[in-house]
Parts: sequence; C-alpha cells; structure tokens
Amino acid sequence: MSPVSNLSDYNIFRDYLENACGIVLGDNKQYLVASRLTRLMAEKHMTSLGQLLEELINKNNLSLQEQIIDAMTTNETSWFRDAHPFATLKQDILPEISRGRKSPIRIWSSACSSGQEPYSMSMSIHEFQMSNPGLLNADVQIIATDISSAMLSFSKKAKYESLAMARGLSEERKKRYFHEVDGGWEINQDIRSRMEFRELNLMDNYALLGKFDIVFCRNVLIYFSSKSKQDILERITKTLNPAGYLCLGGSESLTGVADRYDIIRSSGGVIYKLKP
Repeated sequence: MSPVSNLSDYNIFRDYLENACGIVLGDNKQYLVASRLTRLMAEKHMTSLGQLLEELINKNNLSLQEQIIDAMTTNETSWFRDAHPFATLKQDILPEISRGRKSPIRIWSSACSSGQEPYSMSMSIHEFQMSNPGLLNADVQIIATDISSAMLSFSKKAKYESLAMARGLSEERKKRYFHEVDGGWEINQDIRSRMEFRELNLMDNYALLGKFDIVFCRNVLIYFSSKSKQDILERITKTLNPAGYLCLGGSESLTGVADRYDIIRSSGGVIYKLKP
C-alpha cells in the first residue's frame, strides 16, 4: 500500500503545502506526492503520510518543512530555456535601458532553480557588450532567488555535470563561458560576478529586494492558485521601476494586472513593459 494512500492525510498535506509555499496539488495526485517523498520518508523512518504530518504540524519541524518543499518543488530547467526571452533581452531591452544609464541595471530571476536562467542572462549581457562596445556603461546586477536552499547552494557553486551542460548550451558558449574542472564544468568568474543569490518564498514579502528594471518570473506561476498568482504579480509589479520589463513563461498570463502593461512582441515571443 502506498504511504500516501490515505485520502484524509493527502488533503491535509495539500492544504499544508499550499499554505507553506503556494504550490497547489490537484485531486488524485497522491502518486506525485509518493514519488517525490518516498525517499525522504524512508530516510526519516516514516511509513505513512500521517507520520510526516504529525512531525510537520504538531511538532513544527521547520527543517523537515524545508526538505519537503525541496522535494516537492519542480526544478526542471535548461540553459537559455525558450530562447526568445534572452534574445529579447539582448536585442530590445538592453539597447533601450542602456542609453545614458549611469545607475546599476537590476534584474531579478525570481525562481532560479539550479541557476541556468540567471547565468544565461549574464552570458546574454556579456554578448550584448561584445556586440555593442561602449553602449552599456552601467553595472548590471542579477538577483537570483529560489525557495529551495539546496538549489541556491548548488547554483552558487556554478559547477555542472556534462549531462546538464548538454541541455540548451551551444558548444561555442560552453568554450567561451566555462572551464573544465574535476567532475564537470565551472562558469567563469566574469559571468558569476554579476550574481547574488537569495532564498525567497514568492508568498513572502519582496520589500528587501529593492526595485528592478527587469523581472523574469517564468514557469513557476503555473503551480499557484489563481488568487496567489494575482497576488504575486501585483507585488512583482510594485518592484518594477517605471517602464520596467516583466517576462513570464509561455503558458502564463498577467492574471489581474494586464491593464498595467504593454505587450512587446519580439524574437518569437512576448514580454511585458510596465506602462508609464
């Protein structure tokens, strides 16, 4: 019998997970919970979801909560995923916001997972600088956040195995931006120097992040309820500077805030620009 077969326990876990991090599980997703938590439950010598809930709720085990969120969070990503956001960054956004800019340009990668998205941004910025010498004089800062401390720790190391390197990364970029180390490849320091990694639950307050010129919030809102999506998008909008840019995933929309943005079509996709 599955350790998560009890429907009552499953429903309690669904509510707990949504309250903790916003992830919404549908009906009859016990198989997904079982596949994600079986190893963790075995390590904790737990044979049922009820035991896990007892530890989580009645004993308020925050370390276990973090491990569960890590396990339940989908960390599916690749280099230059979907291509068009990074092409738009180089071809449309950076040329516009670079003109006469002295203050730092700030970019937020709001669900950075294992780091490929923000590092791809940094490579795109370098490519823009190489193609447009002297145009981008301001510093560029990339703030990369994720709910998973394990993913952030991995991202900071900037080391990737050969299998991960094969997902969306051209041989040219591999040679230009990485160097080989024991067990894989490490990103060069000039690409890493723009990065700052911070732990952040998108359900929490963003005030300490400051203001941004560009926000990437891609392929994460699909896991939230409609109400939570709208709340997150409203708060992300408040972090944007005037005429700032927002990039979402291909299947995501501007729930509740569409009237605040203009649609920019470029490089085979769309990106959103905050109205003045």
